[in-house]
Amino acid sequence: MMQIDDFLNYLRYERNRSPRTIKSYGDDLHGFEDFFQNLDSQLTWETVDSDVIRDWMASLMDSGHTASTVNRRLSALRSFYRYALAHGQVDHDPAYAVKGPKKQRPLPQFLKESEMDRLLDPKMWDDSYQSVLERTIIMMFYETGMRRSELVSLTLERVDFTHHEVKVHGKRDKERIIPFGEELEAQLSRYVAERDKLEEHSSDSFFLNQKGRPVTAGEVYVWVRRNLSKVCTLKKRSPHVLRHTFATAMLNHKADLESVKQLLGHASLSTTEIYTHTTFEQLKREYIEAHPRA
Repeated sequence: MMQIDDFLNYLRYERNRSPRTIKSYGDDLHGFEDFFQNLDSQLTWETVDSDVIRDWMASLMDSGHTASTVNRRLSALRSFYRYALAHGQVDHDPAYAVKGPKKQRPLPQFLKESEMDRLLDPKMWDDSYQSVLERTIIMMFYETGMRRSELVSLTLERVDFTHHEVKVHGKRDKERIIPFGEELEAQLSRYVAERDKLEEHSSDSFFLNQKGRPVTAGEVYVWVRRNLSKVCTLKKRSPHVLRHTFATAMLNHKADLESVKQLLGHASLSTTEIYTHTTFEQLKREYIEAHPRA
């Protein structure tokens, strides 16, 4: 107990840490102390080894704590042992070589196909230029999986109606070709017809706002977020969600992982593989909801 109090006083008076931080450190250290004393009443701060610390971390994970929380508590333990070693309270630092759990990469958020069907239903849109523009942008994201930066920088010459292809400049200035289907072709043609009616514009950018100027990344974000809010309750409702939705839909309909990688412009297959976890999680949810004994 004295060792913890000494360390907390060090944080309070020498490091000038906030009361909240000091309380957090104290809770973490007392929690670890309770753990190793329950594990073996003969254990002390001086005799604890790295395996005990790993067992403590495993128990935290088993109790439902996130990797971030466990890493924060391990950081408190490391700080304590550095202090204790420097002040001669222990003769070794068992936390030094212990690695914290890797943070899980969050699964991409995506819309269900039924939500996309509702969003793209013609009855949801009117004949105004702004409505045609926004629907076209959403369809472009959903049916090609391109990034927002790629859509904003798209030019007229890069949309090939004859071969149903669009050329985009991706990250690191890499160009890739993405095919598109008849439904998107029809929407693109309708948009171009409306675009040509704009009174003043001299830009070769494919997407222009009502003033005839190239759309900005900020405008696209606002339009997409507003429209996604009509059909879903996701916390994140950005253009990137539509890119996730494209990838998930492709894999759900048996697309090859390597093909999806090429379409998305990923440099590594491991980046694309995150979507296989997404589709499996969806499969598990559907199983639990549908199976009578699940």
